[in-house]
Amino acid sequence: MDATYHLNGGFKPTMKRFADLAGPDYFPTPAWATHALMDNETFKGDIWECACGDGAMSRILESRGNSVRSSDLYDRGYGQSGVDFTRATDPVDNIVTNPPYNSAEEFVRTGVTIARNKFALLLRLAFLEGANRARTIFSDCPPARVWVFSERITFYPAGAVQSGSGTTAYAWFVWDKSVSDGTELRWLQPGYKARFA
Repeated sequence: MDATYHLNGGFKPTMKRFADLAGPDYFPTPAWATHALMDNETFKGDIWECACGDGAMSRILESRGNSVRSSDLYDRGYGQSGVDFTRATDPVDNIVTNPPYNSAEEFVRTGVTIARNKFALLLRLAFLEGANRARTIFSDCPPARVWVFSERITFYPAGAVQSGSGTTAYAWFVWDKSVSDGTELRWLQPGYKARFA
């Protein structure tokens, strides 16, 4: 295990995502984070969860009545494995996923190209920063809405003991093909963590 997982004997959730950058970057999404998106966005048509991991997000999307295609580059025991989303070219109705941290920009480039309706990525709020993203992603194809979490999400590596809380801010970035100008900043109401824990 990478040394950043434990410092002074304690689990440090703020550091764990750096530990897996050279690998498959697998951090399942807490159910409440997906419920928060689905309470605030509607998706017409099918949804592709293209980094499905163990199916944590796919199951929530399906429970909301959506038809969901699930895939991942790696075999996590759920969905179709061996599918590299960043090479996808066929149009799809909608895409909803928590992408690997080290591939987020590639996911944006692919998603905005092939999604017919909406494309939603769960990303660090700090994804808004950066001169390169300002020149490319946000000047060429800004999201229609950014839903900022009022509560902090803690992403644990699969199988880790869940204790403590995260200090990194996250948001849902939603590209909506029916919106052609500007980005709206919105806040998700607190309480999802307690409701869906």
